Amino acid sequence: MTAIWADDGAATTGAVSPGGGTGPGGAPPSRDAVLIRRTLAEIEPVADHVTSYFYALLFLNHPELRDMFPAAMDSQRDRLFGALLTAAERIDDRERLVPYLEALGRGHRKYGTRPEQYPAVGECLMAALELYAPRSWGPDTEAAWVRTYTLMSQTMIDAAADDEAVAPAWWHAEIVAHERRTADIAVVTVRPDQPYGYRAGQYTAIETPWWPRVWRYYSFASAPRDDGTLSFHVKAVPAGWVSRALVHRARRGDVVRLGPPAGAMSVNHDSDDGLVCVGGSTGIAPIKALVEDVAGSGRRRPVEVFFGANRDAELYALDDFLDLERRHPWLSVRPVVAEFATRGFAGRLPDAVRKFGPWPGCDGYLSGPPLMIRKGVDAMLSAGIPADRIWHDFTGTLSVS
Repeated sequence: MTAIWADDGAATTGAVSPGGGTGPGGAPPSRDAVLIRRTLAEIEPVADHVTSYFYALLFLNHPELRDMFPAAMDSQRDRLFGALLTAAERIDDRERLVPYLEALGRGHRKYGTRPEQYPAVGECLMAALELYAPRSWGPDTEAAWVRTYTLMSQTMIDAAADDEAVAPAWWHAEIVAHERRTADIAVVTVRPDQPYGYRAGQYTAIETPWWPRVWRYYSFASAPRDDGTLSFHVKAVPAGWVSRALVHRARRGDVVRLGPPAGAMSVNHDSDDGLVCVGGSTGIAPIKALVEDVAGSGRRRPVEVFFGANRDAELYALDDFLDLERRHPWLSVRPVVAEFATRGFAGRLPDAVRKFGPWPGCDGYLSGPPLMIRKGVDAMLSAGIPADRIWHDFTGTLSVS
């Protein structure tokens, strides 16, 4: 889920699972959830108009909030409004939604968000819904939305207040190494100006000096290190302001800003069960961190890594994994190449997971493009990994890209 103040990024890893029309455990949805979903169904055909009206109203009535957003909003215009709607739709799943909102509240601190600004967003949300959902809108529906938004905003406000007492809103981090692996992929290593605690498998938001107020999410590409440095795998994408800056413009000595760590994809070190890890493109970064985390724990447990790419040249981190494989006999690394493969398995990642399975008794971890994760989850399920043991942080429309 994007942050309320237009957070955006490239994290592909799920705190709140997409889809579903029932409550937790298959229970019937609450009355509020039913009313909210009727509103969402009505506005879906005119979503672009609703979004445009919401932002126009927000900036007209509260011009002081405009400075909290990037100067150009084309790439992230839908994120705030879409995040609000999707979180509201999940209102019945408090067990997952509340921790997710708490993480968002902590993350919003880097924008200078204050508690008194949340009512402005809620006010414009209600006005946009009332205008574009006239058939489903009424006193009962409005009350359901007010209750839902109140819960969402108060959860975030409380989490931000708690976090303010123990952590900075952001960290400055100096780039200490910049290694180009391909024409459009770089491994960027930074050193934060203050202690920065995180878990392998998590991610953070990065802002560069060249695009103020534009944040992108990147996964940590290593387990925590003794020297405090952090590494990220960054792929420059078309119109990717932050990614292109980090790959093509950033150099040693440049300073970026980091948000707080986020994400629930981490290894349970109380278990000796095997891990099946699937990473596509730069989604292999958190997989590398997880493997290093297992190695550092000292427990010998089987780990299977599937590293996917469209062609051989895109296996930019394969040598790193092969070095880990040589040093750790419990690790197996399988490159999977979709086109013109000369190394490893020729085909798609989900097919490779099925081919080398089944994987009963294992935990599954996925990171990569959204479509790959969706298909990868299906492959893991068909290969015997239970749904409650498949980990990723991709959350459908709650995620950012």
